[in-house]
Amino acid sequence: MSELYDRITSQPGSLERLIKRIPGFAGYLDKKARRTADRLLRDHIADELTRRIDRLAEIEKTILDNGGLSYMSKTSSAKTKLQHFRDLVKTAAPGYSGIMEAIKIGPDEMDKLYSFDEALIAYADKFDGALNTLAKAAKEKTGIDEAIAGLDALTIEANDAFTLRDDVLTNLSKSV
Repeated sequence: MSELYDRITSQPGSLERLIKRIPGFAGYLDKKARRTADRLLRDHIADELTRRIDRLAEIEKTILDNGGLSYMSKTSSAKTKLQHFRDLVKTAAPGYSGIMEAIKIGPDEMDKLYSFDEALIAYADKFDGALNTLAKAAKEKTGIDEAIAGLDALTIEANDAFTLRDDVLTNLSKSV
């Protein structure tokens, strides 16, 4: 399919790893618990992303305080994409529960779903790295354009990964 899809699915998902990262998460194995598990997972990821959005707003203030008004359109664009990603995770997924109720999910399909779910969680960590780079650049008043470009590229990739997860679920529902 795509390089991003291959990268995500080449590292099989692990229910155990997800359980360790998200308190109360039990996974999608029990059909009756899928809706609850999906909601818990998405709420956790959305909360983590909200913290990153808030941090980006703080970094923007630092950039402005250091005379960086010219960077605001670029940071605003990256923030909008990050907010879009958070909103997709938070709100676009309720349909999954309906799809997942009708799907007979086998071990291979489950591994794909867990791989994508782990990738979505990993993006929060990746955003930390990109925000650290931007905060350092803002403080040092150098490399800001590159740091913003890195953050922007990461937001685009995260949104693409979510779309791929949706495609995996859609293709699973077609196999019913």
